[in-house]
Amino acid sequence: MLDGVSLDQLRTFIAAVDEGSFSAAARKLNRVQSAVSGWIGSLEDQIGVVLFDRSGRFPKLTPEGVLLLADARNIVSGVDTLKARAKLMASGLESELSVVVDVFFPTAVVSAAAKAFAIQFPLTPLRLFVEGLGAAYQPVLDGRCTLGILAALPLTFPSLVSERLGEVPLVFVAAASHPLASLGSRITRREVAKHAQLVLTDRSDLMAGRDYGVVSPSTWRLADLSTKHAFIKDGVGWGGMPLHMVEEDIAAGTLVVLDLHDLPQSGFALTMSAYHRPSEPPGPAGRWFIDHLRASWAPQTNSPRKRGRGPSS
Repeated sequence: MLDGVSLDQLRTFIAAVDEGSFSAAARKLNRVQSAVSGWIGSLEDQIGVVLFDRSGRFPKLTPEGVLLLADARNIVSGVDTLKARAKLMASGLESELSVVVDVFFPTAVVSAAAKAFAIQFPLTPLRLFVEGLGAAYQPVLDGRCTLGILAALPLTFPSLVSERLGEVPLVFVAAASHPLASLGSRITRREVAKHAQLVLTDRSDLMAGRDYGVVSPSTWRLADLSTKHAFIKDGVGWGGMPLHMVEEDIAAGTLVVLDLHDLPQSGFALTMSAYHRPSEPPGPAGRWFIDHLRASWAPQTNSPRKRGRGPSS
């Protein structure tokens, strides 16, 4: 019966294929050759399929054996993975790490951390989500994510614990062809009010009725940062962007940093921190992820820009 197939039989089958003969498999498995032949024979009897052609000097896989070998490898590999993962979980390692990352956080830094994470914790799945503003906090607050790499908001979250990671510089920019780009220094609010400001919208209710970094009465609200970037470059409007996303555009002259009245031309520095619920402190994988982000990002976060809050700008 198929239900009676054992892992020992499958491992013996695989060893016979890999070693090229029953005698070589017996040496690898530290068994006598008759035991190996017996295991494989009983496996063939149970599944009702001949796995090896024994007519030659060495056993040769039958066409059916070739097909079933892949299944046998998958089964043994799956069990080995299950045992290894269970052992790690018993030692306190998370069964998976779910992280929500603020849309303003540098994607390249997260990508590098994820790549290193896969090497460091090959048996721990990493689930990453990208959100902005209050919508980035919501998965941590409701327990869908155990860790959040989030931008500071003008709200308090007493139910969360945080530790600072660094700062993301934000600047106000417009396309070189945009009317505001030709006005030079200290652009007045009257001039700003004539043009639509592109604003990242919050897909949660946490910041309902609140706007920060919004200085124009005319706003267009966009759901994602890449669309906002494209619209600004196309001259649809102006707005605040993380410097790492637009510095090449600024250097190329396609985008211009705006010097707005009452706002620093150098922009703001948006503080980024790791957040989690007190009842769910980071395990070994989460702790490693936080420390790796901080260490790899540190050289990029030494910014003299004025600190402030303007994530919706």
